[in-house]
Amino acid sequence: MSKAKTQFFCQSCGYESSKWMGKCPSCETWNSFVEEVAAKEGAKNDWRQESTRSKTIQPKMLVEIESGTEIRMATHDQELNRVLGGGIVPGSLVLIGGEPGIGKSTLMLQIGLAFKNLKVLYVSGEESEQQLKMRAERISSSYRGATQFYILTETNTKSIFLAIESLAPQLVIIDSIQTLFSPMLESTPGSIGQVRQCAGELMKFAKETNTPVFLVGHITKDGTLAGPKVLEHMVDTVLQFEGDQHLAYRILRTTKNRFGSTAEIGIYEMLGTGLREVSNPSEILISQKDGPHTGATIGATLEGNRPLLIEVQSLVSPASYGTPQRTPTGFDQKRLNMLLAVLEKRCGFRMGTQDVFLNMAGGIRVEDPAIDLAICISIISSMEEIPISDKICFAAEIGLGGELRAVNRIEQRISEAEKLGFETIYVSKFNQKPGVRNKIKINMFGKLTEVMEALFG
Repeated sequence: MSKAKTQFFCQSCGYESSKWMGKCPSCETWNSFVEEVAAKEGAKNDWRQESTRSKTIQPKMLVEIESGTEIRMATHDQELNRVLGGGIVPGSLVLIGGEPGIGKSTLMLQIGLAFKNLKVLYVSGEESEQQLKMRAERISSSYRGATQFYILTETNTKSIFLAIESLAPQLVIIDSIQTLFSPMLESTPGSIGQVRQCAGELMKFAKETNTPVFLVGHITKDGTLAGPKVLEHMVDTVLQFEGDQHLAYRILRTTKNRFGSTAEIGIYEMLGTGLREVSNPSEILISQKDGPHTGATIGATLEGNRPLLIEVQSLVSPASYGTPQRTPTGFDQKRLNMLLAVLEKRCGFRMGTQDVFLNMAGGIRVEDPAIDLAICISIISSMEEIPISDKICFAAEIGLGGELRAVNRIEQRISEAEKLGFETIYVSKFNQKPGVRNKIKINMFGKLTEVMEALFG
């Protein structure tokens, strides 16, 4: 097969060159040229030449298209099923990214080994067959039962597709997309042109054969997926595997999903035998302690359809220097500054002379505004050295006027708090009172100052 002709294009303005250039002469942007496969001669007239294909494929009206039932491949991993929206969609292209050593390859290997009745092909460009065998023995005691699990250590896409053609797998896992290279391009593996070309070939294979493909992707030092941004546009689902390497818990988060919600998360615990699903994350997000202590409160949040109860920990101390420190972990710093301004302006607490350290227990990052009330009570509890009962939780957003704003799906938050044994929950009075009679006591207030008076006097 003759080698395809390639050209170099500027990603900023589209300037075309026959060779790589450091600086674009058109827009004067540095390092913007990438290698792409040029169209063959006469390709612009290909649509006229395919007369037989044009006759068979005709556009259809939307009302004429029959609605088919959505069939998904349910995995043995309930956390992954939740994040994907109910299971793997046939023909979908899923990209999973994360920091080195976070557990991406372990997760993919566990998922592949769990399919006993499906033919799975695991393509690795980073590890040898012996290394993968050692990992399989460590994470799965029943790996010998995976008689349909195949391993291929190859980086050339031409060789990979030849193996796929002979094996005909029902699920393909690529680890990782940055190690593959296409012989159609001369650039090195991992370059922008190679990543885009290899992902395009895999996407075409997935759509034409209706075979789901998982791509493991590296991330850059700023936390974004390595490679061109178009890679995230090409795939159907983008998953982010997050977590601190020094902590045991990992979070699988969806940033794009064409077949489900992007608000769902899956939680795992990293063990010596692999990743364990955490079915009740509220238990791990609330630290075990002997009785209440200052600066610790419980907030009821939502991640997708899943209610979570998270412990908020605060430490407030007099500022040693002129500028007080504001150090949140797992929470937005600008939002924390706003809450501190509300406490000073509306409630009369002098926060301008205090260092404030905020931590979300369990290493999870919270963006739900319903955690606002728990944060404010936690800060004042630490500042005034008054402990809050560990049988109380909070669910309310705080406005700039110091008012408690209503939050969505309050019934789920209350039910989760009641299930975990909490006796009282503080919510906004602008929330509709649940119609179901709950055993937990529901205290409803309209302003932050009213909650302060009820708790601290």
